[in-house]
Amino acid sequence: MSRPDARTLIDTVLDKDSWTSWDAPPADPAPPGSSYADELAAARVKSGYDEAVITGEGRLDGRRVAIAACEFSFMAGSIGVAAAERFVSAVERATRERLPLLSAPASGGTRMQEGALAFVQMVKITAAIQAHRAAGLPYLVYMRHPTTGGVFASWASLGHVAAAEPEALIGFMGPRVFESLHGYPFPEGVQVSENLHRKGLLDAVVSAEEARDVAIKALAVLAADRSVVVAGAPPEEDLRPVEAWEAITRSRRDDRPGVRTLLKLAATDVTPLSGTGEGENEPGLLLALAKFGTAPAVVLGQDRRLQRANSPLGPAGLRAARRGMRLAAELGLPLVTVVDTAGADLSKSAEEGGLAAEIARCLAELVMLDAPTVCLLLGEGAGGAALALLPADRVLCAQHAWLSPLPPEGASAILYRSVDFAPEIAQAQHIRATDLRRDGIVDRVIPEVPDAAYEPRNFCERVGRALEHEIALLLRAAPADRLAARQARYRSLGTPAG
Repeated sequence: MSRPDARTLIDTVLDKDSWTSWDAPPADPAPPGSSYADELAAARVKSGYDEAVITGEGRLDGRRVAIAACEFSFMAGSIGVAAAERFVSAVERATRERLPLLSAPASGGTRMQEGALAFVQMVKITAAIQAHRAAGLPYLVYMRHPTTGGVFASWASLGHVAAAEPEALIGFMGPRVFESLHGYPFPEGVQVSENLHRKGLLDAVVSAEEARDVAIKALAVLAADRSVVVAGAPPEEDLRPVEAWEAITRSRRDDRPGVRTLLKLAATDVTPLSGTGEGENEPGLLLALAKFGTAPAVVLGQDRRLQRANSPLGPAGLRAARRGMRLAAELGLPLVTVVDTAGADLSKSAEEGGLAAEIARCLAELVMLDAPTVCLLLGEGAGGAALALLPADRVLCAQHAWLSPLPPEGASAILYRSVDFAPEIAQAQHIRATDLRRDGIVDRVIPEVPDAAYEPRNFCERVGRALEHEIALLLRAAPADRLAARQARYRSLGTPAG
């Protein structure tokens, strides 16, 4: 497979003729006349690069960005003191100038010729990356073949969005080193970008040309100008009265639009993210970047269809949700949670995997999150899996959505040892959208005319406009006031007025 070198990659990703180098000649770390000095000289002649890293800036769809890219042909892209200093200087400049940072590692890891001093350069680089992130600036990573060792275990694994080349070797220990140490080969198919994507460690596996598009879409959300988000007219409510059981029946229709349909019909610049970033991936929880009108957002959505096809929502899905919460908090992005679940996974593996604790952590993080938050009750809202994504500054509810401690059949079984009383239980528990609004749990009900399944596009566009409206209003509020109002909201639920 043909793979671009660092300069070709930069030319492919950036706007034409927009690249400007930031690099000065590197300090030579090798004693004159040493074998290492000879290796460096040979590498410079053979590769056409003066070090394993090049840095600079350019335009990406007109947006100014900083880039740091490794070149594997220069001593296997290994990172020594000079390469690390070049990298860190570029990151610090990007932070000062408030530029998004794109990195493209391709490296065997630490430069062995420089020993321990080169090894600890990964700490210096990581600290610079974290300072850039702490400044609220986006950091995107595109891993190339190969990315291994200390590079993979530090700055290559810290991106807000992480992609990789197809069929790239991505792993902590290179397979040659493993076999030399253990006497047998590393299992095939593990340290491959496609496998890491399946495991939720990468968000995408794309070519260099596709990486440009991924970066453009991601930065359209991550680096969006929030001052231009406009509220527009508030959505109108014109609701036909509906019984609780009818709403539940409608919410369970197979053709009812879910979160993926909502993003397809009502959002732009959608960038799917994959899994927890920690080796877990659960299809029933969608994590994405998206814009609703002018409003950027991190979206956490329960996918009811995939939960039914694969398994109910488990602890891994909630850990993926918490990744999205952290992303929103770090970059100050609005967070949209979408509730649509028949209930959490009730299994041995879910219990042992910490399901209850993950629900608690989601609640704790959402209540205290330093970002504007909007929850959308889109369909079914059963049990702790629904509650985990509920706390928000504003809560919207589709007309036929509902929220309940258990599916009504389960509540009926508890109270009457039969599921036959589910319709009566649903009515008595006040779980309908209008009941939830009356009780202060929901702020706005979004009409279905007469049912979202009959008008998927119109319904989704109606939801999109409502989300943009609510996000715009939240962005106008001071963060401290927004957080205080959120805490007061949940403190007062169920408390008599006065």
